Amino acid sequence: MAQQDNITGGESPRRTPIFEGDRTLWIIYAALVVISILVVYSSTAKMAYDISSKLTTTESLRQQLMLILVVSLPMIFIVHKINYTFYQKATKIVYWSLVGLTILTYFIGNATNGAARWLPIGPFQFQPSELLKIGTIMMLANCMEARQSSITKLKLLPTSFRLGDPVQKRILKDNTWPILGPVIVSCAVIAPAHISSAVIVAIASFLMLYIGRAHRRELVKMVLLGTSVAVIGISLLSLAGIGRGSVGLTRLTRWITELTTDDRRSYVYELSDTQRSMIAIYNGGLTGEGAGHSSSRAVVIHPESDYAFAFFASEYGAIAAIVLMLLYLWITFRAIEICRQCYSAYPMLLAAGLGLLITTQAMLHILVQVNLLPETGQTLPIISRGGSSLMTISIAIGMILSISRAPFIPTPKK
Repeated sequence: MAQQDNITGGESPRRTPIFEGDRTLWIIYAALVVISILVVYSSTAKMAYDISSKLTTTESLRQQLMLILVVSLPMIFIVHKINYTFYQKATKIVYWSLVGLTILTYFIGNATNGAARWLPIGPFQFQPSELLKIGTIMMLANCMEARQSSITKLKLLPTSFRLGDPVQKRILKDNTWPILGPVIVSCAVIAPAHISSAVIVAIASFLMLYIGRAHRRELVKMVLLGTSVAVIGISLLSLAGIGRGSVGLTRLTRWITELTTDDRRSYVYELSDTQRSMIAIYNGGLTGEGAGHSSSRAVVIHPESDYAFAFFASEYGAIAAIVLMLLYLWITFRAIEICRQCYSAYPMLLAAGLGLLITTQAMLHILVQVNLLPETGQTLPIISRGGSSLMTISIAIGMILSISRAPFIPTPKK
């Protein structure tokens, strides 16, 4: 074979690996998928004792495995094989299509707990708002790339309330709407159904602007204005009885009450979902009660989804729970490392934004479990049972992998 290569004057062509891109990110993804299977199988065991439940433990596990094998793995494989330049070209079409689909769910979507979130497609249903998170990051990265040469000096918000003034009009037209408009639109269409998802989009976008070198003064103005608008918006939604405004206000009020009072007279069935999750974490101790032996599985509400972290901590202990948190933080660290290899702004900002999106959702989920934030209903990325979230996170990681496998040319040192 070597002689044949010498005669032709060439070398044996290298085969393209099946799984390309950042190997560490692949390992993290695989680890989270394995944890997901363990958590879903063990946490749904209580369904066997629930007469009203239509799912058995085996059926729940089968569904999760099918979601992983039929949705998650094919999705991340296809997405990571596509060059990131395709995503940049399709950014506007993808974003506005997802905005339209999210709005459509309020009219024809399946409602759960008073909120229309799922769009039915034949026998399946999915949440367009989950995919809109990715669309927002794509749009923001695209808008910021076109302004990288001047973004440190840009005024992102008007400098006065005289919006009719030509100078203020120019700021709104050239800076505020192109850069912040997509974020504002996304939060506005997501918030009525899921306020915490809108918060995740806002936080990830803010961190992207910080990484993208937006002026700190403008970032402070954004935080103050955004917080004020959010408080007023939630209050109006609550008063009008629209979407999840009243639910969000109730959860916030209950959370404040739990922090400021110490009532030990309540029994288990009187405790809030967050208090039950804290009991589960406490029972797990350092090393956990053992896989399949959690004494809190019948106490924790939705241990397979909304309170997956608490259930994991109860079975595997605080040490394993800390390792799990580090895995999510590692996703952002790998995304930042990939950013350093980029020679243009779009892939750099896209990788950073998607990494921050995943980690922000994970940290929000975890902070709720230990009562540092009010209940949100956010799932634990990849691990929690559910198709829409699993598909969205797989797409996000696939896009980061797509950027990591691109033949980047390092920026020359000055």
